[in-house]
Amino acid sequence: MVTYLRHINHQNKTLKQDYLHLKQQKKMKPSEPPKLVAASSNVSNDPSASEKGEATSQQQSNNGYALTVDEVIEQHIGALGFAQIVHALLVSIAWTFDAQSTLISIFSDAKPAARLLTTGAIVEGSILCGLSTGEWEWVGGKSDTIVSEWNLICQHKFLVALPSTLFFIGSLFGSGVYGYLADSWFGRKKTLFISCLLTFVTALAISFSPNVWVYAFLRFANGFFRSGIGSCCIVLATEVVGKKWRGQVGQYGFFFFTLGFLSLPLMGYLERKSWRNLYRITSLLPLGYAVFLLPFAYESPRWLLVKGLNKEAMVVLKKLARRNGKQLPADLSLVDPIQGRDDPTFSSSENFWRTKWAVKRIVMVMMAGFGTGFVYYGIQLNAENLNFNLYLTVAVNALMEFPAIFIGSFLLGVMNRRPLFSNSSYLAGICCLLCAVLSLHRVTRALPVSKWLQLAVEAIGFMASSTAYDVLYVYGVELFPTNVRNFAVSLLRQAFMLGASAAPLLVALGRESAMMSFIVFGVASVLSGVVSIWLRETRNAPLYETLTQQGKAEEMENEIEHS
Repeated sequence: MVTYLRHINHQNKTLKQDYLHLKQQKKMKPSEPPKLVAASSNVSNDPSASEKGEATSQQQSNNGYALTVDEVIEQHIGALGFAQIVHALLVSIAWTFDAQSTLISIFSDAKPAARLLTTGAIVEGSILCGLSTGEWEWVGGKSDTIVSEWNLICQHKFLVALPSTLFFIGSLFGSGVYGYLADSWFGRKKTLFISCLLTFVTALAISFSPNVWVYAFLRFANGFFRSGIGSCCIVLATEVVGKKWRGQVGQYGFFFFTLGFLSLPLMGYLERKSWRNLYRITSLLPLGYAVFLLPFAYESPRWLLVKGLNKEAMVVLKKLARRNGKQLPADLSLVDPIQGRDDPTFSSSENFWRTKWAVKRIVMVMMAGFGTGFVYYGIQLNAENLNFNLYLTVAVNALMEFPAIFIGSFLLGVMNRRPLFSNSSYLAGICCLLCAVLSLHRVTRALPVSKWLQLAVEAIGFMASSTAYDVLYVYGVELFPTNVRNFAVSLLRQAFMLGASAAPLLVALGRESAMMSFIVFGVASVLSGVVSIWLRETRNAPLYETLTQQGKAEEMENEIEHS
């Protein structure tokens, strides 16, 4: 009975704290707190009631007192300790391969320089179409890129955009599949392992492509199989930390994404004579990670709990506590977020698409994600349309990711998600429009330093776009509950990839009119920021476990807000 009374007192204390928190947060008028059930209400002189009380007491004694995963992390493990930092870094490393797979086409699909055989003069663009094969040659040889190897110029020039477009379309379909698998069957960790393994297989296969059609198909497959990396990494990293640190920990992955991005100019330059070797080198990294590093990461305790694997979830939490130098109470158990699980007629499945608030929210998130992905990947791929050295431009863009990460991490700790995302999108859009102005011939002729100015403005625009991209990822994690979180983040990733799949086509158009491509990117970025007005603020909000639980909690908050 003592344990039972302890449990009731803990529940009463928690309810009081929640009430006071909501009262302070929403600035409620003073009113009577909700009546709490007294611990003695179960004590009765009725013998049958006494027997029921003893049975309940025995059950509580067996289970101990129960807390949610959030409460265990905040009260016993620590919001952010050594164990969570190591775990977050370990799972975030995989973002490196995600960046390399996504952006490798900047170098493998680039158009190299050509020269006349007679004079050695460099020739570009449509001039090559008027020359016979024996009058010119590729400066670096035919194996530099797919353009030089398969002569993707003149009437075949738009085939250059096909592999990248199919890569992003593959990512679009793969994100949905991986999101479902991570939430339902395999969990986050196993899904990440499968994604890394199949990324290795398809990237290695790409290096043996005999023609552009096989190359494009394998890029589609590579995009499909690699699409589980990002969503699983960010969910795995953020589900084991306190609510105060979710935004900052979510940035770890983007730091490693930046390292992967930054490694490409170096590898691209060293393997500038063979695009096939570039693919072979990058293919080996996800294999090594999946075999040697990923086994040391933890499965998400939230996912384990939602799937009814309470003991396994508790094992993970105990390991986190022990590595933080702490120990969980012996009589502690976890609150099952799904009520009635033991009922034979019970079904734990919740239909995402029949939950109105979730559908409305994911539509808004995906609209914002489409524009953000379109601009973020488009600016990177559009680097070739700047009047600058390709390797230097890509390196500058990659370096601008670092201030974006650090600034984003700081601002996520002090600003609300919604204004941070929208303002970053507006800044990226303004910079793209300025790049369009600076690309005009009359401006370049009148302003000798215009190309340097354009590079600086483009770098700032890319930094702002990167911040918006990173913040939206963290925002997406916080907007949905555990049992659909990976699926929702995967839908956001689908929107990113759908926008990204349109970017190569605009980049190809930009070879004819750089100004037009920058204008479209600018408008898309501004519209993405506008869409976020209809999203709910999530800073310091709890992470819910089920759609029903979150729906009821948000409905209660809305009633309090309007009372």
